[in-house]
Amino acid sequence: MDPDKYCQEKAAASGSSFYYSFLFLDPRQKQAMISLYAFCREVDDIVDECSEKSIARTKLQWWREEISRLFKQQPRHPISQALLNSLQHFDLAEEYFQEIIDGMEMDLDYEAYPSFKELGLYCHRVAGVVGLLSAEIFGYQDRKTLDYARDLGFAFQLTNILRDVREDADRGRLYIPLDEIAQHGVCVDDIFAYKYSDNMRALFAAQAKRATDYYDKAHRALPDEDRYTQRCGLIMSAIYETTLREVENDGFRVLSHRTSLTPLRKLWIAWKTARKEYKTEKKRQRLLRSKR
Repeated sequence: MDPDKYCQEKAAASGSSFYYSFLFLDPRQKQAMISLYAFCREVDDIVDECSEKSIARTKLQWWREEISRLFKQQPRHPISQALLNSLQHFDLAEEYFQEIIDGMEMDLDYEAYPSFKELGLYCHRVAGVVGLLSAEIFGYQDRKTLDYARDLGFAFQLTNILRDVREDADRGRLYIPLDEIAQHGVCVDDIFAYKYSDNMRALFAAQAKRATDYYDKAHRALPDEDRYTQRCGLIMSAIYETTLREVENDGFRVLSHRTSLTPLRKLWIAWKTARKEYKTEKKRQRLLRSKR
């Protein structure tokens, strides 16, 4: 199969909110982001779909070797063949791709995370690093933008963790730190049994607050001169933050169902955010001209 078509189908099949933000990229950036996202999905699916941990580790090791081949310009897989084109245009570090695989492998080592220290490392590897790679593809002038990209990746992952509590519990996994569960007087077994309580809602509210704090921290770090080039991340942020608010407005009933936005609503948010950032950039350019 054509490498780009393979990645396109992999990305589209997931129905991810990320896909809507790719619509506003130029062709070269779009190809790079879709191939990066397809890589993330591919290695994540290994952990989700392999019932035997030994098989999952073997497949992840194959991908470690494949990334090494990619950076030697000898890729074998359609995804890494598509990524090879991206390496010619963007400064994408090999170590970041290896870190993403490290993050996926953490799911084989942990069924639950003892504290945010361990979960934070996981979030950095599977999401913060993806944010850093994305920032390179979008382009930036100020290195503070990398802080924004990393923290925004954290915010996305924390939103996913809260939204997907039941889905993860169905797989026997728990991403809310165990020490925080205990601090809120919640029994782990009640999460796996989908039993609500006031303490449970307070626990989920605390997770939402942490995600919100990361969104705020990320947005504060983004320099004005990089807002427009990073508009794809801002579009994703608008969609994810809307999802987080929906979870909150629903009373954190994440053990009952998975909150999601309709494709039409995601498209509307994406278009509205892109239009807002375009106007903001035009205004910034006018101010710069007036000062000359």
